[in-house]
Amino acid sequence: MSKAGSGMFATALDELGAVLARTDEARIDAACAMLAGAGRIAVYGCGREALQVKGFAMRLYHLGLPASVVGDMTTPPLGQGDVFLASSGPGETTTVLTLMRVARDAGAKVLLLTAEPTGSAAKLADFTLVIPAQTMASDQGAARSSVLPMGSLFEGALFLLFEIMVLRLQALTNATPEAMRARHTNME
Repeated sequence: MSKAGSGMFATALDELGAVLARTDEARIDAACAMLAGAGRIAVYGCGREALQVKGFAMRLYHLGLPASVVGDMTTPPLGQGDVFLASSGPGETTTVLTLMRVARDAGAKVLLLTAEPTGSAAKLADFTLVIPAQTMASDQGAARSSVLPMGSLFEGALFLLFEIMVLRLQALTNATPEAMRARHTNME
């Protein structure tokens, strides 16, 4: 890798570390407690955020938690005692806002992951976990803060945050590595 390439790599890693260092650990713990206590969990995100959210749903399943991805045919209805986890970095994603209203109307709690604590989505959420990272809403002009393009910093931070949440949920649920591995699909 060229010096310029390795410099950008180091910068990107520093940026990811800085985002996670500014993410409130007490709120991460509270979000994990919400998920651990849910009757059912349904997750949703748009675009590349959806990829991270789907990976997290898989790990929730490995932990033994009743998780599904909105849009899959096997997603059950949500209601009282359930949690809808939505990711909307910019906080204004129309589909997310609509699904948040559907979940709330059904009696489920809404857990939002966003970079925009004052956005429309945050106003609808029961609980908001702020990930202070550049998104598509802040990737141009003076607001631009990352060497990474568009919303990549937020999406990368989601991946790392979700892995930390899995470790915390593993402790909360007493899920052993062996039990998690036993739930991994054999259909690959």
